[in-house]
This record gives sequence, C-alpha cells and structure tokens, in this order.
Amino acid sequence: MKNLERWQTVNSHMVVNHPWCQVRRDEVKLPNGNIVDDYFVHIKPDVAMVLPITENGEIIFVRQYRHAFSDFFIELPAGHFEPNQEKAEIAAMRELTEETGYVATNVQKIATLYDKPGKDTNQIHLFLAEDVIKVEEQQLDLTEEIEVLLIPQAEVFTKISQGDISVAGTVAALFMGLK
Repeated sequence: MKNLERWQTVNSHMVVNHPWCQVRRDEVKLPNGNIVDDYFVHIKPDVAMVLPITENGEIIFVRQYRHAFSDFFIELPAGHFEPNQEKAEIAAMRELTEETGYVATNVQKIATLYDKPGKDTNQIHLFLAEDVIKVEEQQLDLTEEIEVLLIPQAEVFTKISQGDISVAGTVAALFMGLK
C-alpha cells in the first residue's frame, strides 16, 4: 500500500448548528500543500440497522416516504442514535420494535460500515436478528408512516436487481447478512 498522508485541519467552524442538521466548514491543508478553505462536513448521528428474519425465513422490511427524493423506499428497520447515550444493539432492537412491532432474542453484529466518509461523520451498525416475532403494534415517530412488508429471502436479490430495494445501507446489510 502506498504511504498516504492525512489532511491537516487549519481552521474549523460550524455553519449550521440545528438539532436536526449540523454542518461544519473546515479549512484544510492537503499533503501537496494546497489549501481548501471550504470543505463541508455533515455531522450526523450513527445509525443502527437490523436485518430481521422470521422463523419462516421472511425478512421484515419497512416501506416509507423519503422526502429528499419525494418517493417511497423499501428499507430495513433502522434509526439514528447517539453512541455515548445508547448501545448500537439496543438501538437496533428498539428501532425494530418501534417501526414494526417485532422483537428478537437472537441478535448478532454483522458489521460497522461508514456511510459516506468523504462528507459525513456517521457509521451504520448492522445487526442480524433471527426468529423475530410480532409482539405489539408499531410505535411510530411524528414523521413516520410505515408499511411493514414480509418478503421471502428467495425474492430479496431479485427485488434488488429490479430496483425495488435500492437504499445503499439496506442493500449492503442484505448482501452481508444473507451470504
């Protein structure tokens, strides 16, 4: 591997500091000596995502509206959390129950992925949950309207190929968890 050098932060300040959106503007010195004075970084909380599989081999998905694209997407249950306030596994199980009404007792970590490390600060913590069962109704947030979908494992990769399942974190979790 080539010996690469880190960028040096010369100056840094928050340009947007809202509870739902934080953006930092960094002035950085590149290894070649050039200065970039407008490198923007999105400060985002980590995400806990769960790949829940029922005892019948169905994967539980959520279908919901995503305003940035003004469309509906099929995703795995997931949500933001603060690592210093909640463990990733607890957050993943909480999101599973809140969004779907299902719970799991057999949970294992699949991986920790970086969402978009060029501009975003968050990680995606992926978990596999097997033998999940429905125990209660959804407990949705104000901005959530979620349809729960149970899709047989045998159909998942076809749905990815057809573009029905297209959110990057969900696709990565499916490939890693179903391998």
